[in-house]
Amino acid sequence: MNALMTTQLRSGRPAEVLLVEDNDNDAELTRIGFDLAGLAVNLHRVPNGEECMDFLRKQGMHAGATAPDIVLLDLNMPRMGGHEVLLALSRDERLNHLPVVVLSTSAAQGDILKSYKLGCRSYVVKQMDFTQFSAEIKGIVDYWFGLVALPPQAKS
Repeated sequence: MNALMTTQLRSGRPAEVLLVEDNDNDAELTRIGFDLAGLAVNLHRVPNGEECMDFLRKQGMHAGATAPDIVLLDLNMPRMGGHEVLLALSRDERLNHLPVVVLSTSAAQGDILKSYKLGCRSYVVKQMDFTQFSAEIKGIVDYWFGLVALPPQAKS
């Protein structure tokens, strides 16, 4: 096992992950997947794109939010969908550095292409089988928190 994966990031702190997911069951499965992956993580969840933008911009009830290391973004949500979030992030100089991983049940080529064109860094099709879904979360953890260098957290 990678030493990084034992509990925390190299900096000695838990990973900060923003999960943008309207489905309670998918959110719980994601939390369990992170637990099984063995990474100490503060998993913050918002149920739609509007709250995602408030969280990232530290507005309203999210004024004290911690900047995430990565954003896990569902596409199909009420009020403001994932593609709209990606567009808003790409246009915001304070936020366009954030790695966004689309985590969606959609395997539609149009959704995948549009997500990459709007700036997502990875696109993962959620598997319906819990074992496979857990393996996907482990892959996200291994890649984003074990292999790549993440941008520093914003201080604003």
